[in-house]
Amino acid sequence: MSTTPRRIRTVPRLAPRRKDAHKGDFGRVLVVGGSAGMIGAPALAANAALRGGAGLVTVAVPAGIQQTVAGLAPCATSVPLPSNEAGLIDDDGTALHDAIARADVVAFGPGMSAGGTSLDGRWYTLLRACAAKPVVIDADGLNLLSRLKPAGLAIAGSRWVLTPHPGEMASLLKCTTADIQADRLAAAMQCWGLLNGIADRVIVLKGAGTVVTDGRSVYVNRTGNPGMATGGSGDVLTGTIAALIGQGISLFDAAVLGVHVHGLAGDRAARRIGQVSLTAADLLDFLPAAFKAVQGRR
Repeated sequence: MSTTPRRIRTVPRLAPRRKDAHKGDFGRVLVVGGSAGMIGAPALAANAALRGGAGLVTVAVPAGIQQTVAGLAPCATSVPLPSNEAGLIDDDGTALHDAIARADVVAFGPGMSAGGTSLDGRWYTLLRACAAKPVVIDADGLNLLSRLKPAGLAIAGSRWVLTPHPGEMASLLKCTTADIQADRLAAAMQCWGLLNGIADRVIVLKGAGTVVTDGRSVYVNRTGNPGMATGGSGDVLTGTIAALIGQGISLFDAAVLGVHVHGLAGDRAARRIGQVSLTAADLLDFLPAAFKAVQGRR
């Protein structure tokens, strides 16, 4: 396979919805994450999945925060997960078995919170259980992977989208953030190669000029602005990409469209309220207009 992926400049669109469509036609997204100190992240991801067009969204979080998260994402259903005394998920997939079986795609990691290495084995078993479906991995899902040996990254038949920011990518590749920023495409390709045990994988290296690659093609995003450099922005992206996968487009196309509309929502928000005050919640408010703009193109 060539080490020089072809450049993609066209942003894909979703197919028009049939008049007789129902919610089951547009994907079931399962968001797995949250912790005692990270309540907003899974709610943002769940709400973004709904704004991204998902028909049904379930958010699975530690039982102690379930009611709060449910209140922040009222259009999603919720599942309580066992947790430890620190409020971190402590499940190997048993509690999630039925929810995973019903899901079309899983968003893994938003708000899961770094718990050292004491739960690594349980979390990896949980990830393996989720990997029966396509998985978008973010936040502490990525931190979990960074602590595993390369041989531990292979889950046969898996379909993964990884969405690291430069710091998380540096942890995955065992280098510095400066190394990542010096050649972002090379870093994304190196990460893609590291996951050679994963059947279908897409890397989304976030930041100015987000890089998306599946090893064969590469897309460099041109939407977005510095106002989006704020907590929760990545959770919105994770939920958006998961929603698009659930609607039946390829992992690569979902990632390309997801980063484009995510940035476009940020640009529209910045024009309305300015970059300084922009929050991740604002991205949710402007995603509808961003999708409308993309879907209306001919």
